[in-house]
Amino acid sequence: MNRLKLPPWLVLLLPAIIILSAVVLIPLVLSLYSSFTSYRLTRPDSIFNWVGFFNYEKALTDVKFWAAFGRTVLLLTVALNLEMLFGLGLALMVSKVTQGQRLLRTMMMFPMMFSPILVGFQFKFIFNDNVGLVNNALQSLGITDQAIPWLVDGHLAMFSIIFAEIWTATSVFGILILAGLYAIPRDPLEAAKVDGCTAWQSFRYVTLPFLMPFIYIAMAIRSLDVARAYDIVQIMTNGGPARRTELLWTLIGRTGYVDARMGYANAMGYISIFLAIFFTIYFFKKLTQSRKELGMGA
Repeated sequence: MNRLKLPPWLVLLLPAIIILSAVVLIPLVLSLYSSFTSYRLTRPDSIFNWVGFFNYEKALTDVKFWAAFGRTVLLLTVALNLEMLFGLGLALMVSKVTQGQRLLRTMMMFPMMFSPILVGFQFKFIFNDNVGLVNNALQSLGITDQAIPWLVDGHLAMFSIIFAEIWTATSVFGILILAGLYAIPRDPLEAAKVDGCTAWQSFRYVTLPFLMPFIYIAMAIRSLDVARAYDIVQIMTNGGPARRTELLWTLIGRTGYVDARMGYANAMGYISIFLAIFFTIYFFKKLTQSRKELGMGA
């Protein structure tokens, strides 16, 4: 009897394939299947109730879903642009430092090391109405004589979340842009100086084009993070007040685990994944375009 003999490379990869299948592939297939059913956590047998594209049609016509999508795009747009600007400024300042630059680069990475849940609790305390550091500082300085409801007012709550996101991830842009600054060849900068270009002209027409690939890489990474933002929002506001800060993934979590409508939540999740992929493809196209402009190829 001939025994099946696997090639050595497959034997080496088999444990990884089994683990990935158990923790990634099987749950992914199961969630995709359940998105076409009326599966509810309170009724396990409902996972066999096939409803086709009903959940997807319901999500695409749900006002709450599109409102959460709009707030997610708002967070994505504002946070990414401000993180890019602050990260660019931070990288430019650090690149000019002559002593202690290694220490500064290490300190830049600190916010990235904190868990999003810890960041959420940290800023929930900072923006607390009664004992928060922000209100205490404003009242001590005489700027206001009453507590500002940072996490209760809808507009201020979204501002607080954006502030927390910016604090957490500005260093991502700062580190990548700093790497780009070190990679810029000296010849174009020296040629611009010889031609009489001002500091702004050298930055605008020489430095910035070289930095754009690094900026788009950071934006692609961060767009995926912000598009699936959950931890910080859940801890700071839990989607409130009155769902004014409800984002896509907090809505999906509420639908799946609070309302127990897991099939519908999975359908919204897959729509959200496609939207996140769209933003990633957009930034990678911009990355490819900026590389071509620099003559770096596709």
